[in-house]
Amino acid sequence: MTATPALGTPRLAASEPPSAFSDFSAAADPSALLRSVFRRHAAGVAVITACGEKPVGFTATSLASVAAEPPLLSFGVGTASSSWPVIAEAGHVGVHILGEHQRELAETFARSGADRFGPGTGWRPGPEGVPLLDGVLGWLVCRVAARIPAGDHHVVIGEVTAGDPAGAGRPLLYHQGRFNALRD
Repeated sequence: MTATPALGTPRLAASEPPSAFSDFSAAADPSALLRSVFRRHAAGVAVITACGEKPVGFTATSLASVAAEPPLLSFGVGTASSSWPVIAEAGHVGVHILGEHQRELAETFARSGADRFGPGTGWRPGPEGVPLLDGVLGWLVCRVAARIPAGDHHVVIGEVTAGDPAGAGRPLLYHQGRFNALRD
């Protein structure tokens, strides 16, 4: 590929076959473009929890390992989320890796206005008072190390302080706007 000097946009050389890049429109809405591309990205599904006056939680597909020393992870949370006011003040959060058998739990924690900690959700208080969900593949309790503003979200950095990786099953994935099972 060669670059168009004025815009820095890739242009196909005459000898290169056409590809999806040749259809890219620089005029596309960047937010829509981001959502469209990331629908093609399969992501693991987690639920983040914290405890204020009452427990809060939300489904996250933005979970990422950041560093091994110290053990850090990150996730994004929308500032318009009902969980954000508690996450914004919490000293610790719970991170739960969901199994493919927990699609309904993922949907509950993703649904606005749902009774996330109601009778259908098995949970217990864990270290630092963080709500821990039952039946997950693994869980971590993290001390909140940073909250970084990022557009209409905050990126939260957590330092792992406790956890359990011993849950059984296969991971739940999110792809093309749906919760899916891992296929071999």
